Amino acid sequence: MADPLTLFTSIGLSEQKAKETLKNDALCSALKDAIAQAQRVLGVAGVDKATGTLLYTMASRLRDPKRLGFLTDHIAQRKICTELQLAAALEFVKSHPQDPINQQEFESLCGVGVVITPEQIEDKVEKVIKKHKDQLLQERYRFNMGLLMGEARGGLMWADGKMIKNEVDMQVCVAIHLCLSPEGILKIEGRTLMDELRGVALNFHKPGENYKTEGYVVTPKTMDLLKQHLEFTGGQIRTRFPPEPNGILHIGHAKAINFNFGYAKANDGICYLRYDDTNPEKEEEKYFTAIKDMVEWLGYKPYEITHASDNFQRLYDLAVDLIRRGHAYVCHQRGEELKGHNPPPSPWRERPAEESLVLFDRMRRGLFAEGEATLRMKIVMEDGKMDPVAYRIKYTAHHRTGDAWCIYPTYDYTHCLCDSIENITHSLCTKEFQARRSSYFWLCNALDVYCPVQWEYGRLNLTYTVVSKRKIIKLVEEGTVRDWDDPRLFTLTALRRRGFPSEAINNFCAKVGVTVAQATMEPHMLESCVRDVLNDHAPRAMAVLEPLKVTITNLPEGIRNDVRVPDFPANEFMGSHVVPFTRTIFIEQSDFREVMEKGYKRLTPDQPVGLRHAGYVISVQKVIKDAQGRVVELEVHCCSSHEAAEKPKAFIHWVSEPQKCEIRLYERLFLHKNPEDPSEVPGGFLSDINPNSLQVIDSALVDISVSKAKVFDKFQFERVGYFALDPDSTADKLVFNRTVTLKEDPGKM
Repeated sequence: MADPLTLFTSIGLSEQKAKETLKNDALCSALKDAIAQAQRVLGVAGVDKATGTLLYTMASRLRDPKRLGFLTDHIAQRKICTELQLAAALEFVKSHPQDPINQQEFESLCGVGVVITPEQIEDKVEKVIKKHKDQLLQERYRFNMGLLMGEARGGLMWADGKMIKNEVDMQVCVAIHLCLSPEGILKIEGRTLMDELRGVALNFHKPGENYKTEGYVVTPKTMDLLKQHLEFTGGQIRTRFPPEPNGILHIGHAKAINFNFGYAKANDGICYLRYDDTNPEKEEEKYFTAIKDMVEWLGYKPYEITHASDNFQRLYDLAVDLIRRGHAYVCHQRGEELKGHNPPPSPWRERPAEESLVLFDRMRRGLFAEGEATLRMKIVMEDGKMDPVAYRIKYTAHHRTGDAWCIYPTYDYTHCLCDSIENITHSLCTKEFQARRSSYFWLCNALDVYCPVQWEYGRLNLTYTVVSKRKIIKLVEEGTVRDWDDPRLFTLTALRRRGFPSEAINNFCAKVGVTVAQATMEPHMLESCVRDVLNDHAPRAMAVLEPLKVTITNLPEGIRNDVRVPDFPANEFMGSHVVPFTRTIFIEQSDFREVMEKGYKRLTPDQPVGLRHAGYVISVQKVIKDAQGRVVELEVHCCSSHEAAEKPKAFIHWVSEPQKCEIRLYERLFLHKNPEDPSEVPGGFLSDINPNSLQVIDSALVDISVSKAKVFDKFQFERVGYFALDPDSTADKLVFNRTVTLKEDPGKM
């Protein structure tokens, strides 16, 4: 058997979780026994992440070791498949300590063998929503969704809760009639869906009523501070979007931008763009610029652009005050001593405040080496982390303050105090910051400054991608992608370059909604939002990716007719453009077959075809081939579609006197849904690259209507897909990125 660490990670445990498990001898032994038994049933490679998770949960919660084999067999044989079933099984063996176990009773009470299909969930949810439809339509997002969840689950005891919730969310959206405004924004009775969610469903506190929030700490000075806060803000909603300027924003940040800026906008408030620039080693000017560009690209204008570094002196003064109050001390433990789950307590924790004040001043004046001293706060955080660092020494020049400082505050210290300084009312953070909420409240109260309220929401993740800055840098360094804006990535700059409209990204965030639970979505859901917007806003043009020359023999040399093509065929009042029609045209190679096949409706020697917008039908007269037998040209006869003996079965696109261009076709960058999951991709994310993620066609032809297009202009190339002009384009050669195909690929669902 493999060493325990490798064994535990092979069943899907993270390396950190595996190492923690190794510290617990009883749990380690039980889990090894369970894995060994499961592998005897399923084979060494048969214990996947889902099974591994159940085995870990069972081993960590089981109180009677003699039942380990019994439960492991049921998990390995797929009789216990869900957390719900396992919880019931653990409760059963706990309440039945005596042998023998009544197998029939056990299986009945634990849902063994019960399979709930998606169709059953859909039907049940449909009945529940139908029952409450009138009230739902009246109250809309104020309606108690928990009631729907409870009734749906009541009839489907062993169903996956996430599947029920997703189905409820989807059917609720359908029931309240989501629609698109002319601007392409999801609207409900004049308000965007995000407005509805921001303004109603979240049940946030009103400005000045922070104390009504669960968990908010009230001190003797709280009410006076809230009164001063209200006098300053006038009761206005204030939020902030606080990115670190050390990387490019990605699709998850789009949700944060929409939430922070959108919640303020929906309630006539303001939102700051605040750069959390407290780590000078990793910050670059290009990131500051790119972040601002992406916020504005998504349609938001910051009330003010601020920096954590604006407050360096004030933050330092507050740190001095914190030491004087006995809540912070200078510590000399090294970084490596502080790592791990249970680092030893600092021997300097009870150092006198006067001594720490002297040492902190020496840190400020550069009299210690990096790592030789830190300032730590006296608090135990919710995740068990003790005395987080408030200041550390870094002899690195700051992009804004230069060499003025050699000590820099940490996120744990800076974040809440900058929120307080800016009088933020709602500090909106993703769920991973929940463990820092207690320290957020503690620090503001320890210094007797105004304390905002931190609210957490679930992150937005996508499958088939990575968004980690470190991993994207690795992809760039390995040459897998060109840069942060490579259209195969899901950074916002990459999505813009690929041609995704900002409205589509905002609509996607609106559909996902704001939930406490983390949302992991499939890329095709985002692409569907993109199609919805581009269908209404991308003018049509014609392009041929794999050209086949066609000579129309019954047209004279030199003839040139103008053909008017509507920009939006469904609404010809939205404009049109003119393309030439001459004796020589080009069609797609795939639109001709020399041998007729059943069901094929396009051009063959025996079957004519219509030309879109031209009003002509062409019939093959001669097929011309090269020395290798490949078809290189067709000679055809054309007639007016009114003169054709019968209506053609199909109409194909074409170009004449076209412009040569380069076309880049993109597919998913990774082969697996979760390229970072070692149980799914044991070789690591770099081993999971899709070799066909980029196809370059350097000799495509496009009609001249796009010749004056600007970078990022978007088009629908008829019958081909949606495309956007790439920044690599030159006056001599245009480059187009395929944004999405015209229809969703069923294989991607």
